[in-house]
Amino acid sequence: MTKERSPGQTFTLEIWGDYGCFTRPELKVERFSYPCITPSAARNIFDAIYLEFDKETKKPAHRWEITKIEILEPIRYVALMRNEVKEKISSASVGRWMRNPEELTPIYADGTKDDLGTDAKGRTQRQTMALKSPRYRLHGRAVLFREDAALRQKIERSFERRASKGQCIYQPYLGCREFAASFELVSGAGKPPTKHTEDIGWMLYDVFDLSRPGSNTDAPRISLFEANVENGVLTVPEYHSPLVHKPGVT
Repeated sequence: MTKERSPGQTFTLEIWGDYGCFTRPELKVERFSYPCITPSAARNIFDAIYLEFDKETKKPAHRWEITKIEILEPIRYVALMRNEVKEKISSASVGRWMRNPEELTPIYADGTKDDLGTDAKGRTQRQTMALKSPRYRLHGRAVLFREDAALRQKIERSFERRASKGQCIYQPYLGCREFAASFELVSGAGKPPTKHTEDIGWMLYDVFDLSRPGSNTDAPRISLFEANVENGVLTVPEYHSPLVHKPGVT
């Protein structure tokens, strides 16, 4: 795959919600959010609106690259206690149950000893330090894995049409799925960002290898960058930039 690409059209989304949590990876047991959305979470919001797949490989034909994040509301934290499930259903299990319903083995998020045969619970309570009423302006563009003018036009027009109508493949969210996000395609400057300035330090860039088309069975490939917010603006380097650290990649 070539790293050369057309710059393409940059789209701007304004997103907001009641809560957001973009968990710092160094705090594994209890969730503690970064002070603002990460490029990975922002990319996922663009994915939720539109993602084109290659007809032959059935893998994504492009990825969304976030270029800039503007923080539109003051950074406020709120402490929450959340229930998190310990297990999730695999697609293979669902397939077996569809073929033979007698093989159904439900996963209980909660239940009595009569239901489970044990006092163990399928959920756990965790403390979460989340963000209250976050609002951002995200700037992103499509990066094709194999540049094609007609395909680029299709992707950009499809995204613009869907985003302008508020359409999405699945509900965008702010870090955790229960923190639903609203979005609007915008143009122009709009509300100015906050005056917040902070050296965040190492921030998660993404959890996948963005240099090639991926699938939901790919192993994680963590990348990081040194994030600095200047007057409410976080400038995000390109994935192939030397500013993006990719452990294990030479």
